[in-house]
This record gives sequence, C-alpha cells and structure tokens, in this order.
Amino acid sequence: MEKNYNPKYLEESLYNFWEKNGFFKPDYTKKTTFCIMMPPPNITGSLHMGHAFQQTIMDVLIRYHRMQGKNTFWQVGTDHAGIATQILVERQIFLDEQKTKKDYSRHEFIKKIWIWKKKSSDIIKKQMRRLGISVDWEHEKFTLDPEISIAVREAFIIFYKNNFIYQKKRLVHWDTKLETVVSDLEVDHRIVKGKKWFIRYPIIQNDFLIRNKMKYLVVSTTRPETLLGDTAIAINPKDPNYSFLIGKFVLSPLVNRVIPIIGDQYANLEKGTGCVKITPAHDFNDYTVGVNHKLPMINIFTLDGRIKSSSEVYNHKGEISDQYSAYIPYQFQQLDILSARIKVVEELEKLKLIEHVEGSDIVVPYSDRSDSIIEPILTNQWYLKTSKLAQEAIHAVKNKKIKFIPEQYERMYLSWMNNIEDWCISRQLWWGHRIPVWYDDQKNIYVGQNEKEIRQKYNISENILLEQDTDVLDTWFSSGLWTFSTLGWPKKTKFLKIFHPTNIIVSGFDIIFFWIARMIMLTMYLIKDKHNHPEVPFKNIYITGLIRDEYGKKMSKSKGNVIDPLDMIDGISLNNLIKKRIKNLLNPKLSNKIIQCTLKQFPEGITSTGTDALRFTFLALASSTRDIKWDMNRLKGYRNFCNKLWHASRFVINNTQNHQFIKFNMNDDMILVNKWILIKLNHTIKLYRQSLDTYRFDIASNILYDFIWNIFCDWYLEFVKVIIKISVPEEINSTKNILIYVLESILKLSHPVMPFITEIIWQRIKLIKNITKKTIMLEPFPEYHQNLFDKKILTNMNWIKKIVIFLRNIRVKMNIRSNKLLPLFIYNINNEKEKIIKENILLIKSISFLDSITIIFETYNKDLCIKEIIDGVEIFIPIIKIIDKEKELERLKKEKNKIKINISKIQNIVFNKNFLKFAPINIVNQEKNKLLELNDTLKKISNQIKVLQN
Repeated sequence: MEKNYNPKYLEESLYNFWEKNGFFKPDYTKKTTFCIMMPPPNITGSLHMGHAFQQTIMDVLIRYHRMQGKNTFWQVGTDHAGIATQILVERQIFLDEQKTKKDYSRHEFIKKIWIWKKKSSDIIKKQMRRLGISVDWEHEKFTLDPEISIAVREAFIIFYKNNFIYQKKRLVHWDTKLETVVSDLEVDHRIVKGKKWFIRYPIIQNDFLIRNKMKYLVVSTTRPETLLGDTAIAINPKDPNYSFLIGKFVLSPLVNRVIPIIGDQYANLEKGTGCVKITPAHDFNDYTVGVNHKLPMINIFTLDGRIKSSSEVYNHKGEISDQYSAYIPYQFQQLDILSARIKVVEELEKLKLIEHVEGSDIVVPYSDRSDSIIEPILTNQWYLKTSKLAQEAIHAVKNKKIKFIPEQYERMYLSWMNNIEDWCISRQLWWGHRIPVWYDDQKNIYVGQNEKEIRQKYNISENILLEQDTDVLDTWFSSGLWTFSTLGWPKKTKFLKIFHPTNIIVSGFDIIFFWIARMIMLTMYLIKDKHNHPEVPFKNIYITGLIRDEYGKKMSKSKGNVIDPLDMIDGISLNNLIKKRIKNLLNPKLSNKIIQCTLKQFPEGITSTGTDALRFTFLALASSTRDIKWDMNRLKGYRNFCNKLWHASRFVINNTQNHQFIKFNMNDDMILVNKWILIKLNHTIKLYRQSLDTYRFDIASNILYDFIWNIFCDWYLEFVKVIIKISVPEEINSTKNILIYVLESILKLSHPVMPFITEIIWQRIKLIKNITKKTIMLEPFPEYHQNLFDKKILTNMNWIKKIVIFLRNIRVKMNIRSNKLLPLFIYNINNEKEKIIKENILLIKSISFLDSITIIFETYNKDLCIKEIIDGVEIFIPIIKIIDKEKELERLKKEKNKIKINISKIQNIVFNKNFLKFAPINIVNQEKNKLLELNDTLKKISNQIKVLQN
C-alpha cells in the first residue's frame, strides 16, 4: 500500500473495474431479492447535494443487501422534466441565437432539447459514477425512452377507457409567461406589499332603495382589473346591513353589466365591506360560488396575460354560452394585466367610483417554474379522477402494506390524500409525452397508441384528417409509473415478475404529494398480483431531510451557496469555484454578492476529500430531522477518519504479509486483549446491523466510527504493537490471525458506506487470506454471533484500560517522557484482579512504559503518592519516583505560601462580625467551606514537604 491515502488516483479506476466486471448486475442464482428504484434526476443540469445525499443512502442499502447474498437490482435513469427542461433550453436558445421557441417548429425545437438531454445526461452519469453508485447501467432508462412512452400511453388508455380520465374546462393555475397550466403544488404563495381598492358598484334603483338613499355597494379588491369579468356580488344571508338586497341587482362599473346580488356564506361578515365581487373565471373561491349559483363565467384574459379583445363566456358547466353580454371596453383591450389594473383604476377615479384605497399585505401566487404571477384562467384540460384511487392508496398505508420512515410523514401523506382533488394531467408544452388523443374534423375523440392503430381499430379512412392533441402529459404522470414501466410493463417481463413490488423508495418530504402519493395510486390500479390484488410500488418509504447550507438556508444558485458534490470529492480552486457559481445567472446583478459569499465561505477554495469521506458525512448527517445543515468541518473530520483507516490497514498489512492465515475460534488459550476485540467487534456488528435495518444511518455511522477509531486504532493496535514486540511466537501468530480477521470485518462493515477505500485495502487482505473472489462487494456481510459474549472479559479489559489511561494522564500532567520508566503499585486487590495483572503484566508494563508492577499488602503514605481508585483497587505511583526532589520542594513551598495568603484573606472575611450578621447564610457557609478545604490542602502540602526534606 502507498504510504499516503490519495483517493483521487484510486476511485475512478476502481469504479471502472467494478462496472466492467458486471458486479452491479442482478444475480438470478440468489432466491431473495432486493430492489430500489432511483428517483430519476431531472436533465436540467448537474446533480446537487440532495441528489448525492439520497443516492449515497440508496447505494449503502443496495451494497448492504448485496453482501447479504440477495439478488439486488437498482434501477437508474433520468427524467425529462417537461417544464423545467423546456425553460432552460428556451433560455439557452435566446442567449445563443436571440430566438424564442416560436421561431421554430415543434419538431425543430424538440430536436434541440434532445441535444441538451445528451449533454446533461453525460454530466449526471459522470457524477453518479464518481459517487460510486452501484447501479445496473445496462438497464438505464429515460422517461421518454420508446418503451417507457408505450407504457405511459397504455396507462392513459386504460384510465380513459375505465372513465378515470376526462376533459373539462375548469379554472386552473395559469403561468402566463410559459403559457401552460401548472400544478397547485408548484405555486409559491408570497406575502407582498400591495393595495386594496374600495370600489362602488351602483345599485339598480327601485322605490324602496330610493327612499333608503342607498346608491352603491362598496366592494374591496386587490385585483380591480378583474371587475371586467364580474358576474355577481355576494352578501352573507346573515348580514343585517345588506341581506335585504339579496335578489336585487348592481351595475358592474366600466362595462355597465347588470349583475345579481346573491346570498352566500362565502361573504365574510368580519372581513372587508361584507360585500364580495364574484369573478368565477379568475378566482378559485369565486369559481366555487359561481358553480353553486350557476353563474356565467367570463374569461377576460389571454393565455399570455393580456386583456382579451372580446371575452369568452361559459356557463357554470364550462360550456360556451351566447346568452350573456360580455363587452370589454376598447381602452383596456390587449393591455397586460398590470397595465390594465392601472388603467381601470384611472377610469374608476374619473367616475368617482373609488371610495378609498388602503395599503395592505396581500398574498400573491407565483410560479416556482418561471417566477411570474399565476393567473387563474378557465382552460380546457385533461383530468384524472383521484377519489377512488386515493382510497386504495390510503388503505395500503393504514394497513402497513407501505410504511413511512420516519412514521411522522404518514400523517402528512394521509392528510393530503383525504382531501385530494382531481389531478390536472395536461400541460401546454412541446417537450414531453404527447397526449395519446386524436380528433377528427367533427371533434370526435379517439384514444390509442398511435394514429395507425386508431384508424385500424375504428375503421377510419385515410381521407379523414386526424389531428393529435397538442398538449403533453404532466411530467409526474410518467414518473408515477416509474417503478413498473422501467421493468417492462405493460409486457409481463422477467424483471417485473422478480423485482416488483420494490423494497424501498428514498425521497425527500417535499415530493411526497408530487410523486410518492401518485406512484402509489397509479401502481395499485394498474399492477395486480397473481390473485388480482393491487400491488404496491414499494414496501417502505424512507424520507430524508433537505440539505441546507451551514446557516440553515436553502441551497440555490441565486444565493451563491450551492456546492457541487464533485467539487468536494476532487477539490476546486477559489477562482474556478467563483466562475462556476456566477455562470449563467438569471440575474447578473447578483454576481458581486455571490463572489463575496464565496470568498467568506471558501477563502482558499475547496480541498479534495475523496468520495468515501463525502459519503460518510452524508450518512452521519442522515438524522430524522426535516432540515440538515451541511458542515464542511465534519467532512474534513471524516477525511481524517479515512486517513486513519488507511494507516491502520498499512500497519496490519505490513505486519502480516508473510503470515499464513488460519481460521480460529475464540478459546481459553487466547490472551485477554484478543478475546476482548472479538467480543467488541461482535457487539459492533449487532448494533451496526440493527441501525442499518431500521434506517438509522446516523447511528450506524457513529457506531462504525467509534469502533474503528476509538477501539480498533486507539486501543487494539497499540496492544498489538506490544504483543508483536514482546510475546512468544504462538501468541504473535494468534494475534496476527485475529488482526487480519478484525480488519477484514471492518472493511466489510464499512464497504457499503466507503466502497473505494475498503475495496483497495481488501484487495491486499485477500492475498494474505488466499481469497479467490474478485471484489469485497460480493463477500458475505459480517454476522452477529449470539454466543460470542463474555461480560467478565469486557469488565477485566476495561479495568486494564482505565489503568493505562490513569498512567497516560500522569505523564501528560507531570510532563514525563515515555523513556522514563515508572513503578506502579497496586493495593487492596482481590484474587481475580491479581490474576489478570499477572497474566497481562508484560503487556501493561510495555504499553504504559513501566519499570515494575508491585502488589502490596501493607498501608502506605498516601500523601506522597499519585493515586486513583479504579474499580475498588488502589493504583498509585510514589511522587518521589517521578519528580526532581529540589524542584518539587520549591514548587510545594510556593504553593504553600499562596494557600496561606488565601487562608488569611478568607479568615478576615469569616471572622468579620458584620459579614456574619448581614451576609446570606449560604454565602457564609460557602466561605467557611473554602477555609476548611484550604486548611486540608495546606496540611497535605506540609506533610509532603516534611517527607521530602527528610
């Protein structure tokens, strides 16, 4: 082995060795299976810390189960990420060519995205390989692969035929910048400073109203431009001031539209003016009120966020209606929404219809995709009915067919599922799975895999034009089929039969609703077992926290706190790190802020730590909390840990190269130290496996760290050095056997977490043991042996360790070098401990640099000894043996004078009558106790001086 541990020069070649030899592939000779589906990273760029964190956890699990002799399969792949990828490619095209998507045909634009996909996938795959993930690369999938596309279309067809999918014009969250619907889960609700306008709606008069002098109803709104689409004013039926107006009418300002006053409890008596304008086509709450009261719905916005030239009017069912006037004044037409707001307010002020304006904190919905304001707009979309699907998915979790780890996330899942609404599955994009629906010239709908199949099935001649729906499916629809579409469904493949349902999914809590819940719903409907019962997609759901920066802030490019996992593995200079962080910023003005942040965080760049240290850090941080603060100091610490393991292994290999390893069992002839390490190793295996089996990776990493550093390196190897130096050949050979066995066990235990360093060291160990297998990853994982435990051995060894620690502390405290041999005296010892001392006397003497160990039976002068009572036995060293007599006398005299001065000061306080009279009793007692302690110390020092002078 090389003297120094240099992971950078070892890891890539090792990974190539694993991959070329097919060690990651399933082994069908094994009966028990273990399967994980990797959440497919988006092809929107490189992997971030969250990906690396989760993939490390998955790799630990897959390697752990592979070493248990299971047929393991880890599905790898990437996601096309419809909206996100299209945004990035559009942005890149604009930067490179000053063109937009609309300058290309659909086919040309998609072709450009495929080029992007190739580059992005290559970057992601390189990162995955550097992380050491042991996936079956030959079975890699992409969510737009031809076979996956067949599965996606088949799922749509099945759901459509069974009346789960329908098309309807409904109110949706509309991104006017991207011109597509977005999920309500993709809407970021922000509180911003805004205004609230109080607008007068003229009441259409009758005699009664004239007598009561009521001319207006005042309505407050933060979106005055939407009054162009108002179809009612709502008043709470219990409102004593206005309820008598229900059934009357008002004139909608600017458009002079007569709209009814309706009674609805949506109008809050405690909020605003008590009167609420109802715009069903542009507000979700208003939409509900409009449907309940069968109000018309007037769409006044274009899809790119402008005021329409002529509005669209629909009835409460979303059907086109021509029974209602929906005039839009010319001066507002084609204005963008914010400009229209200004213009509407100006016109209202001219008409004196604004009563007053208030500043207000308002909640504004933003698209987390484009950062533009979301506008509720009526559009025609495809929906998947979810109520029935959700019930099956709820029962699966309640009946523990699927378990959440930690359990706390089960409540979150159930809460959302119990209130689930139908899922809008269509998106107005070009990149994605085109909806498998075709229309003829009569707008009849045909659903199928392709146009050819539809023509044959429905006997449609070539003379009739069929046009495919231009929308694509929501990305989460195809991702929701991931656990079985990747295994070959709808075909009944060998992979599907063997590996489904999968064992576990590892994911973040932020996509429980986006992905986890939808996977469960879709899988349980589409996949059935041999008894025709719904199959779950996975048996366990391990939810990780989110990796945040050292201050607890979310990592993002705009904050400049993103860290590329490869930059920690391979290291990066400060200049290159800055260049990387400010490259392709959406807002170049942030550059200076990001540079300053980077200079503060990494003034010298990032030092290479290697993959194993990074992986170990991820495991150590994998607690059950929602937010995980990244800690560079811990990463450096675990880099030192890897170095410690490397040097410990070099010591073992250097001292056992020519040793003939022989299998052994623990027996009475073994020396205590060797029995102890075997028992400690066995106990470590038990605790470590329990932690991995219960997904407590943080505990597992602590157990491993403690055994390797604190027990094996700091104690056992130190004892071994002495044994090799002073023991008889038989003991040395036995110790070398155990040394090799324990190190190999450590390597096997550590391999799932630190695959590279363990493989490179094990390749040397296998030569010593004459092992024929090619890789440690196919070696059996260490097992716990219930009968390998002896409490007496642990107690006795701990007693010896305490003695050694006592002696080490004396040397540090008294600044005594190791070349000065000390005498050790033992008093008040029982027969059993006396036997332990005699059996291990040479070991204790050598490791503690002792001249002698003497057991005495008569009393001794304790004032002239440094003493410790350890497990009831008095252990001491005479001071005279470890000090310079003249120097010690000088030190003791100085100490004696200091104590006398302190005694004098406290006596003056304690004997002061005023102090005794006025001071609190606890203060008085405190000073008296100090005086007693000082007098005792003075007595001891005086005795020591007396003895030394004699």
